[in-house]
Amino acid sequence: MKTQTKSKKLNKAWLNNHVSDPYVQQAQKDGYRSRAAYKLKEIDEELKLIRPGQIVVDLGATPGAWSQYLRRRFAPTEAGRGGAAVGQLNGSIIALDVLEFEPIEGVQFIQGDFQEDAVLAELEAALAGRPVDVVVSDMAPNMSGIASTDAARISGLVELAVDFASSHLKPEGALVAKVFHGSGYDELVNLFKTHFKVFKVVKPKASRIRSSETFLVGMGLKNR
Repeated sequence: MKTQTKSKKLNKAWLNNHVSDPYVQQAQKDGYRSRAAYKLKEIDEELKLIRPGQIVVDLGATPGAWSQYLRRRFAPTEAGRGGAAVGQLNGSIIALDVLEFEPIEGVQFIQGDFQEDAVLAELEAALAGRPVDVVVSDMAPNMSGIASTDAARISGLVELAVDFASSHLKPEGALVAKVFHGSGYDELVNLFKTHFKVFKVVKPKASRIRSSETFLVGMGLKNR
């Protein structure tokens, strides 16, 4: 009973904090599906990564806030309701996630596990040989609570994103990937430095202070 009571208090505290979160409130006003939209928005505004006419791949896209932000950037003069733009889309967005994804006008969605070869093949088929301008990855594994296992899973997803970006980005393209401080972090930093000419670490204000998440950004492929 004591454990249940403590759990209820924690859940209530989290809910209260969530509801009062200014980014949650702003997301509701702007029509975004989650506060995560402002993380990508801050990164983009700082580094000027997203421009109309680009081809962008959104990995770990569900619930869709990043795709909504991208959609809005590709039709900046036709902002509509629902956190995305309406009308003519100047650019191409391909979103991928293992979870279901509520459709967004103009966004091509592929449901599947990015770690599976068949899903990667489907993504490559959707690109139809077109080089990618930007890859954004908000992928995160289901956490087991075992630090070493979780670190390995996180690193594995980031490594896959880097591998995909290295093979499909334009020479001047960029990769944005969510990572977590902890075991394996330094290795991922070195991985980015190995593959990209310009490397940045960004902790957006929209990322909760208590969270260990941060974002690694690589721009301009080496050896391309």
